[in-house]
Amino acid sequence: MSANRKTEWSVGAFIAMGFACALALAFASTNSRSGVSGETYRVTARFTNAGELKVRAPVKIAGVKVGEVAEVNLDPLRFDAIATLRISRTAGDIPADTSAAIYTSGLLGDRYIGLTPGGDPEPLHEGDEILLTQSAVVLEQLISKYMFGNAEGDGGSSSATATETTQ
Repeated sequence: MSANRKTEWSVGAFIAMGFACALALAFASTNSRSGVSGETYRVTARFTNAGELKVRAPVKIAGVKVGEVAEVNLDPLRFDAIATLRISRTAGDIPADTSAAIYTSGLLGDRYIGLTPGGDPEPLHEGDEILLTQSAVVLEQLISKYMFGNAEGDGGSSSATATETTQ
């Protein structure tokens, strides 16, 4: 009986350590987000699909965090998502013709905005809008296009294609 009781205690201790590690990991991942420190300025970017972009999501240039998403709102006239970005002044002068795209960290990770600087000598200023944008790629839409035979790019006559060409 002593060996059985020892095994039970060992299994119980192993499970308790597993829960403790999971809890520590959960706290570490949620509290490790550091905000943008120092002086910042705000710019906006308009996307047709924000794809679960969240407030405080990072804004990166070349993989380096230079800001964060301050707000994500819906434009009631055009039904686009408007993301307001807080960019740190320590990132330097970002060209006015910079493009913004929504990317995913890993296969199913969090969304972030990646900026690709252009060559314009004029920098972005407070309140400017980034005009060149690329919306989020939604995995579910890609899977459904593949499953229902629209992945070939045959120029089919789906209602979404007809709607996009009329606007």
